[in-house]
Order: sequence, then C-alpha cells, then structure tokens
Amino acid sequence: MKLGIIGLPQSGKTTIYNALTRGNTPTTASAGRIEVHNAVVDVPDPRVTKLSGMFNPRKTIYAKVTYADIAGLEAGSAKSGISGQLLNQLNQMDGLILVVRGFTDENVMHPSGSIDPMRDADSMLTELLLNDLIAVERKLEKLIEERKKGGTDKTLNARQTELFEKLNKTLSDNKPLRSMEFTNDEHRELASFGLLTRKPILTVFNMGEGQTAPDTQGKLDHPSVALMGKLEMEIAQLSAEDAAVFMEEYGIKELSLSRMINLSYDLLQVQTFFTVGEDEVRAWTTKRGATAQESAGEIHTDLSRGFVRAEVVAYEDLISLGSMNEAKAKGKFRLEGKEYPVKDGDIMHVRSSL
Repeated sequence: MKLGIIGLPQSGKTTIYNALTRGNTPTTASAGRIEVHNAVVDVPDPRVTKLSGMFNPRKTIYAKVTYADIAGLEAGSAKSGISGQLLNQLNQMDGLILVVRGFTDENVMHPSGSIDPMRDADSMLTELLLNDLIAVERKLEKLIEERKKGGTDKTLNARQTELFEKLNKTLSDNKPLRSMEFTNDEHRELASFGLLTRKPILTVFNMGEGQTAPDTQGKLDHPSVALMGKLEMEIAQLSAEDAAVFMEEYGIKELSLSRMINLSYDLLQVQTFFTVGEDEVRAWTTKRGATAQESAGEIHTDLSRGFVRAEVVAYEDLISLGSMNEAKAKGKFRLEGKEYPVKDGDIMHVRSSL
C-alpha cells in the first residue's frame, strides 16, 4: 500500500507524516518546490506478535505501508494544470490522505488568512476534481480529432468516447469519479490517465490541543478523522515508556499510526492473511474478497500460476486450540481450492506445482 499525504501549505502535512512514521522530517515550508519524502512503516498487528511467539521463527515480518509526504499542491493549481512532476507522484499512490488545518498558531500564517477546515477541504477536493475534468475534456477533444482524421481504430475510439463522456458527465455534476462503478476493463483502460478522484481518499483534520473537530455530517463523500498532529508527532518520537505517560495524561488511547493504518485498510479495501513456520512468520496484504489463488500471487507469482490448493486455518481457531496439530485434530485445518475467498486473519500454506 502506498498512500500520498497532500494538503494546502501550512496545513501540517509533514507533521502528520512524522506522527505516522515516527520520523523527524523538517516541517518548514518547501517554498513552492515539489518535494517528496517516503517512509515504509510496519503495520502494527498483535496477531503477528502472537503467532511469532507460538512458532518462534527465525524471522518475523509485519505487513508494510508506505507513506509519501507530497509538497507542492496549492489552491488554483488545477486551473493552470497540475505539473507533470507532481501529477506523476500522485498517480503512483494507491490512495490519498488530505490533511486539513484546524489548529491555530500565530507564528504560522494560513495562506487564506483565517482558519476554516471545511472551506480548505472543499478547496482541495475541488482542485482534484478540476484536474480530472480538464484531463477528461482534453481526451474527448483528442478522440474527436482522431475520428476526423480517420485511420484510427474506430471500435477503440467509440468505446473510449462513451467512457469519457460518462466521466465528463459525473465530473461536470461536481461528483468525484470514485462515486462511479467501473468494470475491470474500464479500470484497466483508465489506469494510465492519472485521474485523481478515482483514488480513495481520507481527510485528516489536523487540530490543536482541546479543539473540536468540524462537523462533517453530509459534507464529505468519504471518511474523515480528527487528531492532534503536533502532539502525536511529539509522542511518536518518545520512548515507549515516556509515550505511555503522555498518552495517559492527554487521554489518548491509540496513536494515529495504529488508527490511520486501520482506516487505510478500510480505505483501500484490503485485509491481512498470514504464512507461518519455523523459518518465518509473515503478514501479507490482499484485496478483500480475493481468492486463494489471487492471494497466493501476493507471496509469489509462481504460487499463483502453479496453484494446486491451499491449507487454511483461521487465526482465532489456531490461537484458541494452541497448536497446528490440535487444529488438524479438531477439523479446523482445511484444504481449499483456487476460488476460496480468503478471509482476514486466515493462516495459509499454498501448495503449488511450480
């Protein structure tokens, strides 16, 4: 999973990035330059720890998520066209995290001169939508020109024209493309066009201590969360013992890292399955609803191509019974075929002919 953190200048994007990654990237403004900072973070999962304790493997590997702090997106960017460099960075992301400023700080001026989280959220969402509308209109113009010149694949032109006219209608109605349903073929068709509102998005309201999150009821078409970015960044950089004291003092039950990971999984509609053994206990990420054969491909493409069957036991069954042998004795260890829909927490061993 790769999630891009975007937002207006002075919104605290890098502060949120540091809180999520336990990093110390400077939070000073980038003066209009396009800068990207990446960090790969282990997905905190107590199930991995529990399985590691049971099998005592040589290696324990958690699932990973990459966060990218992307600077350079400002109000009005889309009207002149978001730069190719920035668009390229955004296109690489599986989803976007939009950071919106809610905190007040006399030393950090807001570009608009006042704090209004819902105004800023709407401004950034409009930028993304306008970028897509411009790109779709340009594509439709190009398709018309191709038809006039002739010599092009008429079937392809007609199919793309129909698809992009539907996109244009949705965007013109001020709706993001993620509100539409696409076939697998349409997803493949659109993969190279850099349409940002197709990507799932999570809005993070970056609040100050003691501030109340804005009311988003009926105002956003996607999930949102409020957190105290500066405080959580400071806690994330402390030792575990000191962090526990601070969290208790401020009544923080869970750091943003864990909460945002969970929200990110929901956002991208992914889940976790495990492989276990003496050599390695490892968490893998797969799409919700993925089959055993598709999930085997997350481990190695050869396992998917040569898939024979999967040996599966649910995490809860294994833990409650205490061992793999006991799970087999109680009938909780199953052989499943390639179409078996993998469930969150499944422990799977794939048998392959390759």
